[in-house]
Amino acid sequence: MPANAIRIIGGRWRGRKLRFPQAPALRPTPDRVRETLFNWLGQDLTGLATLDPFAGSGALSFEALSRGATLAVAVDRDPKLVHALEVTAAMLDTRALETHRGDARAFLARDARSYDVVFLDPPFGDDSWSWLLPAAAARLARTGRLYAEAPFRIEAPEGLTLLRRDKAGQVHYHLLRRADE
Repeated sequence: MPANAIRIIGGRWRGRKLRFPQAPALRPTPDRVRETLFNWLGQDLTGLATLDPFAGSGALSFEALSRGATLAVAVDRDPKLVHALEVTAAMLDTRALETHRGDARAFLARDARSYDVVFLDPPFGDDSWSWLLPAAAARLARTGRLYAEAPFRIEAPEGLTLLRRDKAGQVHYHLLRRADE
C-alpha cells in the first residue's frame, strides 16, 4: 500500500482504502494502535459524536464512523487534507463527516458542542499539550473519552483521569476520561 494510504481496520467499511495527499508532519495512527484504541472504546460506537481537531488522514474519524458513530467532526489546517476527507466521505457515501479547515486551538475555543470521543493526535513536533488537554477536556461529554497520541508519556492533568496507556514504537497513546464522571 502506498505511504499516503491507510486501510480501515474495523466496522462496516473494514478493508476500504483511504488515500490522502502527502503533507509535512502527517503521521497517520498505525493499524496496531487503532486496533487497541477501538478495543478500549468498544467496537460499537452507535450514536456517538467524535471530534478530531488534527484530522490529517482522517483515519480515526473514519474508523469511528465505520463502527456506527453518527457524527465525526474533522478539523485540519491543510486545505488538501480537508479536501481529501471530503472526497473520502463522498466515496463512502456518508454525510456523517463534518469537515472544518482551520486551526485546532481556534476551533476548540469557538465550538461549544460536547463530544463522546475526542481524538488528539497533533504533529509530534507540536508543543501544544499545555493548552490542548484542558481545551479538549472542555469539549468532552460527561461520560466521554479522550484519546491522546504523543511521542512521550502524558500525565493526566487536573480534571482528567487516565484509564489506559500503551506504547508502540515511538508512539505513546492514552485513554482518559473526565475526573467528575
